[in-house]
Amino acid sequence: MVSTEKLSCRAIFVDADKVWLGMDKGRYGFYDKKKDTLVIKTIQSVSNTTEFRSIATTRESVFILAVGNPAKLIKIDKKSLQETIVYQEENEKVFYDSMQFVDDLNGFAMGDPIEDCLSFIKTTDGGNSWEKVSCANFPKVSEGEAAFATSNTNLIVKGKSIFMVSGGKKSRVFVSHDFGTSWQVYETPIVQGEEMTGIFTADFYNDKIGIIAGGNYLKQTQNWSNKAITTNSGKTWQLISENKAFGYASCVQFVPNSNGKKLISVGGTGMFYSSDFGKSWTQFSEDKDYYTFRFESEKVFYATGRNKLVRFEIK
Repeated sequence: MVSTEKLSCRAIFVDADKVWLGMDKGRYGFYDKKKDTLVIKTIQSVSNTTEFRSIATTRESVFILAVGNPAKLIKIDKKSLQETIVYQEENEKVFYDSMQFVDDLNGFAMGDPIEDCLSFIKTTDGGNSWEKVSCANFPKVSEGEAAFATSNTNLIVKGKSIFMVSGGKKSRVFVSHDFGTSWQVYETPIVQGEEMTGIFTADFYNDKIGIIAGGNYLKQTQNWSNKAITTNSGKTWQLISENKAFGYASCVQFVPNSNGKKLISVGGTGMFYSSDFGKSWTQFSEDKDYYTFRFESEKVFYATGRNKLVRFEIK
């Protein structure tokens, strides 16, 4: 156990010497691995009801993005911790779910639709300026199709391929293989049709092999039609472990350097591990208070959620 500080955290990024956290109450923080200390800071330019559920970094900066209105994207200098608002959007429908940087220049964030497409913003100058991509360049969403900001895992970038997942009345995967210039959208077999159903989390091991998971947030033990894999970049999906293993999942991740075979999931029925590409799962904790996690290496990951930050070692 690293910390039992009072916090709600759905955004985590594991750096070389620090673990960065986006939190509730207008806060962010970092765990200093060398000093074994947790530092929590309050962002002055947002209200104390703001939640930062997206986090991403470049070599020199950390970026946190608020859900809800107004959407504020804050750049934090890693050394000085100086804060700068680099993007702001005001709309009663605005709700950003996930953000990723590909390299030190290119970054993307996605959110719920304001018009008839998912919101998508991008930077090409290291996060100093961001622009919103027009709906003219995007597939249309269906009525009631949006996304869930549970663990900063709605948007995954592998090479030039971008994968985005939706949920709600419709739950699909949006794929671009050219950095967001053109898009295809694919159906999934994940439970959908209600406001709190669909894909809540996704991960891709490479640009071909991926997993989507989620389920029904209002029926957390429902463990069918809630996890599926692809081996063809999201074009088709196969349900796995039907009526077995975990129910509602808030975060699923491939174990690094495992050829896509090993997976970990956290969510409303505890923490689970698979070593056979999700065909079978073993529960290793019944704790339901983890929302998100990221790997430091194939042996170590950090998990956080409600009032905790914990370092796990895989034996």
